[in-house]
Amino acid sequence: MRIVKHRPHCVPLILLILLTTSCTAPRPAPRPALPAARIRVDQVGWTPGETKVALLMAPSDAAGVTATVVDGHDDPVLTITAGPSRGEWNTRYRAVNPLDLTALRTPGTYRVRIHDRISAESPAFRIDAAGKLYTPVVADTVQYFQAHRDGADQVGGTWRRSPAHLDDRTATVHRTPADDDSALESTGTRLDVEGGWYDAGDYLKFTHTTAYALIVMQLVQRDGPAPAALPAEIRHGLDWLTRMYHDGVLYTQVGVAGNDQYLGDHDAWRLPQADDGLDVQPGDRRYYQRYRPVFRAADPGDPISPNLAGRVAAAFALGAQLEAHTDPARARSHLDSATRLLEQADTGMSGDELVTTVPRSFYPEESFADDLALGWAELALAGKALGDQRTAAWTDQARRWADETEGGDDGLTIYDVDALADAEMYRLAPANALVQDLRTRLDSAVKAAAGDPMRATSGAGGADYAARQLGWAATASLYRRMTGDGRYDAFATAQRGVTLGANGWGVSMVIGAGAQYPRCPHDQIGTLTRTSMTGAVVNGPNVADRVESLEGETTDSFCSEGSYTEFDREDAQYLDDMRVSATNEPSLDFTATGMLAFALAAAG
Repeated sequence: MRIVKHRPHCVPLILLILLTTSCTAPRPAPRPALPAARIRVDQVGWTPGETKVALLMAPSDAAGVTATVVDGHDDPVLTITAGPSRGEWNTRYRAVNPLDLTALRTPGTYRVRIHDRISAESPAFRIDAAGKLYTPVVADTVQYFQAHRDGADQVGGTWRRSPAHLDDRTATVHRTPADDDSALESTGTRLDVEGGWYDAGDYLKFTHTTAYALIVMQLVQRDGPAPAALPAEIRHGLDWLTRMYHDGVLYTQVGVAGNDQYLGDHDAWRLPQADDGLDVQPGDRRYYQRYRPVFRAADPGDPISPNLAGRVAAAFALGAQLEAHTDPARARSHLDSATRLLEQADTGMSGDELVTTVPRSFYPEESFADDLALGWAELALAGKALGDQRTAAWTDQARRWADETEGGDDGLTIYDVDALADAEMYRLAPANALVQDLRTRLDSAVKAAAGDPMRATSGAGGADYAARQLGWAATASLYRRMTGDGRYDAFATAQRGVTLGANGWGVSMVIGAGAQYPRCPHDQIGTLTRTSMTGAVVNGPNVADRVESLEGETTDSFCSEGSYTEFDREDAQYLDDMRVSATNEPSLDFTATGMLAFALAAAG
């Protein structure tokens, strides 16, 4: 039964007209609006047992302010007070106060609200088991790779892809140009390099980044939790990598950056299949967009750059491990490829001679001991799986190069895979030196994070920002898995949180994860099909001058969600606009690092 509540009348209507003030209560003076503040959280959430810290950005120090956590029914479940300010964010938000939510342990969806001296409300976040929170995010990252497949073998999805770059089946090998402005010179050799994945927002395909992605994907497949779609994606990548190592020659890439003589893969926004319909002849500006050049890491018979030899060998050796029992013949083939590559490594190279991509400035590599340590370790693990008599010798080589890597100060990145090398060496042959190496790196990172108000090791922004944060989260989780020592657990949670919204801009840098994430990535497929690149990890906030210069280069934008000027700093900015690759471009290596970090988080 519906109950209708009638408004009470004080007096009859006539008297009401005459005596309008007789029962009208004095109207209270309006309460002054409280100053606005912002609450940043990991927008995916936390597990019940994790250290959970939300961040209050306020106009001035808000220490002691009362905050209330409400559940999905708007019922209060926890009251906390803000801790002392960690420092200024920018001139508008001069204090960042921590809100300790660690006592919140019951699974559910929550928000944090403040109406005490200031007014603020957080986005929603969840408390749940690690697998329920992060296994779906791992699955989303696989979608990014599916959307960026090249060749005939496409996966159906919202991105509406179709076969592309089928002329890669008879691509022409070219000599590596002396500089970025040089004309290209054909060797006359043709090669089938169809397939693979696009590296980032353009349609270039790199051995360097593909090998890194395959290493990570296969570690996730081996150790879990692995999404159902992952094995097919791994096979797609390994098939292409196999084509890029042919008759003892390793090829570095398909496609080229442009110059004044010709357009490259990043110089015209179009869907990849459009290249197959170009009517072009040699000398035409767009010729190399259809007939894409292939480059070699070294001339036939010459030694191979050791960084490439190591990481490509690691990708093949992991393939051998995964297929040792299901497809022994294919596993043996991968094992043989990994062995030959490591034997071809030119270990006398200096850091500035290392080969990565054309141009090298895309992915400048300075060291190779980490790649060789990882390559030999994976080869030895594959040897164990296949019962190869050379396993002991390969283990000795892995130890040798692992010793060379000790003393670094970086977490996992595409430029430094030492954290993976330590973890895989420990699986192969546990040694305290491997534990100490990771501990030294992590101690340095914890110290760096303590100087940032958001507790981000990489500060407020910069190149590869989100991937570096996720790489530190993965490094700490690898340490935990190696040793059972949880001393860096809170650090890992904080680095993950920065990537998922607990940053000055309140933006999750993983598309589709959380409530607020990039809607306009610098990604041709995503932008032109108006499809969310779910699972992609973008760069995130970057150096202010770089962001401003890219925004100013082009006045028109296919897609823009505007700036976050209110939260920008003098040294760092974020802009959700497809023009700004510095903040919004996703890539294979960013997303692969995220896949590993989230898989390790999901495993608990």
